[in-house]
Amino acid sequence: MKHSGHSFFLFLILTFCGSTFSNGQPLDAASLSSVPRVADVGAARLPAAIAPVKAPFPMPAFAKPVFPKLTIRITDKGARAGAMATKAIQSAIDEVSKKKGGTVIVPAGTWRTGRISLKSNVNLHISEGAELRFSPEIEDYLPAVFTRNEGVELMSLGALIYANGQENIAVTGKGKLVGPPDGPVRQRYMNVNVIEKVVPADKPVSERVYEGKDGGFIFPPMFISPINCKKVYIEGITLHNTPFWNVVPVYCDNVIIRGITVQSVGIPRGDGIDIESSRNVLIEYCTLSSGDDCFTIKAGRGEDGIRVNKPTENVVIRHCLAREGHGGITCGSETAGMIRNVYVRDCVFDDTDTGLRFKTRRSRAGGGENIVYENIRMNLRGDAVKFDMLGSRQYVGELADRLPPRPVNDLTPAYRNITARNIVVDKARTFIDITGIPESPAANLLIENAIVNARTAFKASDAERVTVRGATLTVTDTLLRALDVRNVLFEKVEFNTPGKKLAIAVEGENSSNVRFVDCTPAKPEGLD
Repeated sequence: MKHSGHSFFLFLILTFCGSTFSNGQPLDAASLSSVPRVADVGAARLPAAIAPVKAPFPMPAFAKPVFPKLTIRITDKGARAGAMATKAIQSAIDEVSKKKGGTVIVPAGTWRTGRISLKSNVNLHISEGAELRFSPEIEDYLPAVFTRNEGVELMSLGALIYANGQENIAVTGKGKLVGPPDGPVRQRYMNVNVIEKVVPADKPVSERVYEGKDGGFIFPPMFISPINCKKVYIEGITLHNTPFWNVVPVYCDNVIIRGITVQSVGIPRGDGIDIESSRNVLIEYCTLSSGDDCFTIKAGRGEDGIRVNKPTENVVIRHCLAREGHGGITCGSETAGMIRNVYVRDCVFDDTDTGLRFKTRRSRAGGGENIVYENIRMNLRGDAVKFDMLGSRQYVGELADRLPPRPVNDLTPAYRNITARNIVVDKARTFIDITGIPESPAANLLIENAIVNARTAFKASDAERVTVRGATLTVTDTLLRALDVRNVLFEKVEFNTPGKKLAIAVEGENSSNVRFVDCTPAKPEGLD
């Protein structure tokens, strides 16, 4: 059930303000009342200026890029509506870059194109009323270029809008980018579930060439993907019908993505924004509806990701709206280079499957640490906080089997030091659902100041040092489930359950020190 207006929320605050934190103060009603709603966030709320960024780790000062006054319209280079405009668009970009920068304007109208390669000091401006429609033909994206697909380096189509080794580039405007219709680009892509079975880790990148020749397959292009770039700016545009992930900075530094709208519902692997082994990133006021995860943080996959060894770090996501999608904010599952220093605040996940999602696999390596969420509202089909560190046999074979514990090695991932505070869950299946790895448990998770409506409050396996503090959990399932968990603390948590009943099943020889302090009920049945 979706709650509208402020009356129900204020009722919750007034009802639960008796709950307290460990310092003796009441549940922080003021902070919870400032948690945004759908109307407060997303592309429709984009302000003109970029506000200063405050994060729990050092971040650079972000500012809009400045381009020289030179302007070239693609029609100046011979672009005509209804005809392929690739050469005209690329000619305009090349000329502006050679003349030390400026803006290439795509005017109102419908334009057809193949791959566009951005160059340094160029702003590709998609005017209001403009539709840039991309070709379904593989040959319009050749020759193969250096890219990263699902965390593995290779040579293929790259992206519909691509850049490599450029600086001070932008895609802006109120126009619309439309991905390829049905055709070879969508029909001849690599569809094996496990990329490592197709791209051997010991094969040189220069030999990993997949360009669709002689009936061969290609790796589908991203929509917009700069790689090895500095000072990347994307604002205002709408992306529709991507062939693969939408906006994917790879190995980039100083990235700003603001006010974009993504619509890729129904497209498998149609992630909204994927930050891949990049640093110093600001994402704000975006609205994403996705066929896969909405906002995603990645850092390379398995052995190839270890070889590259580039983390994603220093990422701020604020004032964003996730609509339909597998995950609101997802870390992983490609985690080899490590994900660290991520700060998500003032966001809403509305009708999303999962809210805060953490994925990895035994074979993916790396992991994530120092990740903070504040002022988050969730109305979900699935779970609010979900760790899935094992995956399924479909992708990793027997490594998806929890037992026996495996020896820790370079491919063993870890998630640790994760905080979520000021959390409102209007609806969810499960509040906290943790599937860790026996030899690498999910560790150091703190959730505080939360009001939650869900079916189930807590289930966890292979987790340690988990704290839920200062929360009111209204749930219909009276049973908490714990398997091989250590140092789990519920402190000043009010459980509103049918009949005020609460029970816990603690199993596993490695389980220890599960505590309830100043909770209501004071202690669940089944706790020794």
